[in-house]
Amino acid sequence: MALQSIISLSVLSLVMLILARGSDAGGIAIYWGQNGNEGTLAETCGTGNYDFVNIAFLSTFGNGQTPMINLAGHCDPYSNGCTSLSSDINSCQAKGIKVILSIGGGAGSYYLTSKEDAGQVATYLWNNFLGGQSSSRPLGPAVLDGIDFDIEGGTNQHWDDLTTFLSGYSKKGKKVYLTAAPQCPFPDAWVGGALKTGLFDYVWVQFYNNPPCQYTSGNVGSLEDAWKQWTSDIPATKIFLGLPAAPEAAGSGFIPVADLTSTVLPAIKGSAKYGGVMLWSKYYDDQTGYSSSIKSHV
Repeated sequence: MALQSIISLSVLSLVMLILARGSDAGGIAIYWGQNGNEGTLAETCGTGNYDFVNIAFLSTFGNGQTPMINLAGHCDPYSNGCTSLSSDINSCQAKGIKVILSIGGGAGSYYLTSKEDAGQVATYLWNNFLGGQSSSRPLGPAVLDGIDFDIEGGTNQHWDDLTTFLSGYSKKGKKVYLTAAPQCPFPDAWVGGALKTGLFDYVWVQFYNNPPCQYTSGNVGSLEDAWKQWTSDIPATKIFLGLPAAPEAAGSGFIPVADLTSTVLPAIKGSAKYGGVMLWSKYYDDQTGYSSSIKSHV
């Protein structure tokens, strides 16, 4: 009898915890990899602030180019120096954090020339970062959770093909999560077509460097209108509010913590597709402590 009471109480506690968190409880996604002074990947996950870490970037691929990862000052991919990240990836995943490879970035050499090209890139990503086999895995044997599309250049062709090919690998056991970081003007100029496939799990929309749809002091209307369009028109599991973690992290669009927690988040959290906040980047978050300041509000 006593045991039953304890079980009943623990179930009740769990239910109350779920209710307290509510359906609008969100997480924080962070980009890591573009500044050697932002701490290790393991330290990033050890903060307890992030639910998703995007490793940035695989910046060269497509059109027959040899794919190349660029992790700034963290490690040298040319000498296989990034394979040691495998243990960090495993430690992050052991904490329940999804670790995702971000392809593209603001400065890279990447584009897809055909459906066949997209298929070859998908095969490369599967064999070298996901559940496949390769003798030259840049990050070692750890199996990443998915691929993030941070496409900001090249062309807008065949990203839908790459999405479809990558999604197909989910049938081989471990799910391949697909995420994207489009700009907030709708539809996104680069991956607008790919997003229409409905195959993306998480879309962290960049509400910065785009004045027409970002927050300006005291005016949440433009951001809210763009948010409503993204959440109603894009068939994704969850949409995230993408923000710079410091004023210096972007040309415009930084939202002070007080404004975010009192005005912006209350305006968007009611959406069934609200997933949380994405921040660029770990380095800037270290400077401001932004994620720690907003975590309980996200």
